[in-house]
Amino acid sequence: MNELSWDVVVVGAGAAGLFAAICAAERGRRVLVLEKNRKPGVKILMSGGTRCNITHDTDNRGIIAEYGTPGKFLHSALAAFSVHDTLTFFHTEGLATKVEETGKVFPVSNKATDVLAAILRRLERTTATLALGEPVIDIEMPENFVVRTAQRMIHADRVILTTGGKSYPGAGTTGDGYRIAQRFGHRILPTRPALVPLTTNIPWVGAMRGITLPDVGLCVMDGDCTLAKRRGAMLFAHFGLTGPAPLDVSRVVSGHPAPGTLTLGVDLMPNESEPALDAWLRDESLASGKKQLAIVLSQRLPRRMCDVVLEATQLPIDRKATGLAKADRQRLARMLKHLPIPLTGTLGFEKAEVTAGGVALDEVDSRTMQSKRTPGLFFAGEILDLDGPIGGYNFQAAWSTGWLAGASA
Repeated sequence: MNELSWDVVVVGAGAAGLFAAICAAERGRRVLVLEKNRKPGVKILMSGGTRCNITHDTDNRGIIAEYGTPGKFLHSALAAFSVHDTLTFFHTEGLATKVEETGKVFPVSNKATDVLAAILRRLERTTATLALGEPVIDIEMPENFVVRTAQRMIHADRVILTTGGKSYPGAGTTGDGYRIAQRFGHRILPTRPALVPLTTNIPWVGAMRGITLPDVGLCVMDGDCTLAKRRGAMLFAHFGLTGPAPLDVSRVVSGHPAPGTLTLGVDLMPNESEPALDAWLRDESLASGKKQLAIVLSQRLPRRMCDVVLEATQLPIDRKATGLAKADRQRLARMLKHLPIPLTGTLGFEKAEVTAGGVALDEVDSRTMQSKRTPGLFFAGEILDLDGPIGGYNFQAAWSTGWLAGASA
């Protein structure tokens, strides 16, 4: 075999690239995988707090629905490699999985290293060659594809671009593939961080760092306009807010021309209506005697959060529950459902789990992942303008689009 000539060259050994290489090699294609890092799957190892949220406990329709309108692009990819196929793949490689209460699927070991090891075991049983520490400088196409690295010139019949986006640039995802895609005539939609922590300069937020609220409702407000809504857990940090719910609404913040004008509305008690909270406060004000109002609220919220709500309502922290005036009670109920936190932005690509934007989907054949502009060029994974919510959806899209690209190349 001429090592300078291959049937398929995969650029990027991340989630999508490794699955593309496995599928193509198992079809009998001569496959070379080029990875700029010294190790493959760096972002896999970093994901999910180093636990790697493999997929979500749903069917293909459930994955598609969570992506909204762009989700229809995934129909063929999920038909080629489904959620069930993902689980079968890992189970066959000896990786036991578990479903958590949120529907997220993790390895039982809680180790992303085990996920990557399973993928590499499967890859090693194929004839694919993995070249590490060999970044692609450029790709040209005088006749067939010519892939240029610092070490050599490589000829290929097919090229699969799986270079990722710009999120976690420390993992090597620095947007290299966009330039190559543009070289072949592809439109790149503006990129921005997604699934990224939110920032605020409100002092009390930083003072609450380390406290988690397991179930809140969030809405990003631009004046009176609601840009995004989500419900889930939220964690206070020194810079602002993180956790599933803040991450899921972050893409509208990072994509806004003036994120500093946005406000995050927090519903601290999403299971209760405002009238129900008002009635509860009325009953407690009659029954609690000389208890402090903060103590009453602490039945449902962390004590420090109770102090914040009282201050935001302009009620004294040591206010007694007894004899709570109707106007004060209604203001307090309102604040529990609509606590405002002015935002300043996000932590950017450095801390983003995925990238919004990328190669325009209407220029890629969703049935094969092949470019509509350049035959023989394929795309898979985060390089595409396709980003989903937290919960394993983005990994499922990577596995599935990678597999379909490998099946088509």
